[in-house]
Amino acid sequence: MAERVNPITTSPADTPEFVSAEEYMAHYAHDFYEWDDGRLVKMAPIHLRHDEITNFLRSLLDAYFALRPIGRVIGEPFVMRLDTIKGYREPDLQVILHTNPGQFTPTAMIGPADICVEVVSPESADRDYGKKFLEYEKAGVREYWIIDPIRKAARLNRLTANGIYADIQPGDDGAYETPLLPGLKLHVPTLWAEPLPDIVQIVETVRAMLG
Repeated sequence: MAERVNPITTSPADTPEFVSAEEYMAHYAHDFYEWDDGRLVKMAPIHLRHDEITNFLRSLLDAYFALRPIGRVIGEPFVMRLDTIKGYREPDLQVILHTNPGQFTPTAMIGPADICVEVVSPESADRDYGKKFLEYEKAGVREYWIIDPIRKAARLNRLTANGIYADIQPGDDGAYETPLLPGLKLHVPTLWAEPLPDIVQIVETVRAMLG
C-alpha cells in the first residue's frame, strides 16, 4: 500500500475533533483532512491502484485542457468550500471550467466544481457512495464521477434540472461523453487496464479525439 507523505505529522491524540473553518484552512487542509461542519475528517492512506487511476485521469484531463483550454483540473489536497452544506471537501480531482460562477483562489475553490472525481478505496466507499454523493448533489456539483477499481465500475452522475443526480451510462463502445467537456471520450474499460496508458499514449489519444 502506497502511503502519502504528509508535510506536517500530527498524532491523533494531538488533533482536536472540532475546529473552526479558519483553523482548518490554516492548519489541516494541506494535511489530507476534510472539514464537515466543524468536525475534522482524516483521509486514510491510499492504495497504489487508487493513485494510478487518479494520475491517469488527471493526465487525461490535463491533456484535454492543454488542447482545449476551457478550464483546469486540480488534485487533492486542494479544497472545495461548499457553504451550502457547511463542508470543506478535498475531491481526488476537481474540474473547474472558466465559466464556473464560483470563486477560484490560490488555496480553495469557493463553490462547487463543475466535475468532482472520487476514486473509491475500501476505506472511502461508504463516504464516496453515500455522504459525498448527497453533499455534491445538494451543493450543485454538475457531475460527480465515482470510479471504483474494487468493483471495476464507474458511476457517472449528472445533475438534472430538478437538482437530482442521474446515473449516465457510457455508450455501446464503453465511452462516456459529457457536454461539459466537448469532444472528450472517457473509455471506461480502459480504467481497469493494467498497465494504464502512459502519458505519451494519453496525449496521442486526446489529440485524436479532438482532431
